[in-house]
Amino acid sequence: MRIPLVAGNWKMNKTIAEAVALSRELVKELQPFTSVERVICPPFVALAAVAPELAGTGLGLGAQNMHWEKSGAFTGEVAPPMLTGLCQYVIIGHSERRQYFAETDETVNKKIKAALAHSLTPIVCVGENLAENEAGQTAAVVTRQTQGAYAGLSAEEALKTVIAYEPIWAIGTGKAATPAGANAVIGLNIRGAVANLYSAATADALRILYGGSVTAANAVDLMTQPDIDGALVGGASLKVAEFTAIVKAAGK
Repeated sequence: MRIPLVAGNWKMNKTIAEAVALSRELVKELQPFTSVERVICPPFVALAAVAPELAGTGLGLGAQNMHWEKSGAFTGEVAPPMLTGLCQYVIIGHSERRQYFAETDETVNKKIKAALAHSLTPIVCVGENLAENEAGQTAAVVTRQTQGAYAGLSAEEALKTVIAYEPIWAIGTGKAATPAGANAVIGLNIRGAVANLYSAATADALRILYGGSVTAANAVDLMTQPDIDGALVGGASLKVAEFTAIVKAAGK
């Protein structure tokens, strides 16, 4: 059985002090939901401060990005060894990274391999933009992104990752994909691509989340879809009651 996972991507929000305060609130509310993997991903500068707050609570800590090189002249970047031992997860290839910072399927692939080599669990993001969606290119785009992300990885390595389907047109817009529509893309296109790369068994075992305007109001309908194994949550993860409701929905 695929264990549900709900990750909160705080993006570029919260000072260190605010991040510590929010993490303490979330620990109080989220600890009872042990049937769900619960992860929070604050900004880099807050990771070291938030880590002690989560230690021993059952909640995981994730980074929002990383470089693929171990070290070097990459001003402003964070290397995998800097995260090892500090957090357990890392978001790779988020649409905002692809859109604003020129990330490609190739760099996403490099980052996944680097994360796995340094004992980090990658949460790999794929998803189409509005123009691609309206042109009927969703299947082609998410298939290409999935194939590119997992190029050169073994089935065993793939199973150490998590995929998040995030239709770009739904992120931060309040326009979530319909539960049935998201489930269809995940089941047919993303799991289909994984099955073609490896096997149907690997595709069935891999956890795939939905992300894009997930809220307490739509969480139950999304989480009851058979191919949706949780959520990568943006804005709602900054609100304790909203994020708790989403985790609760995943637990059901």
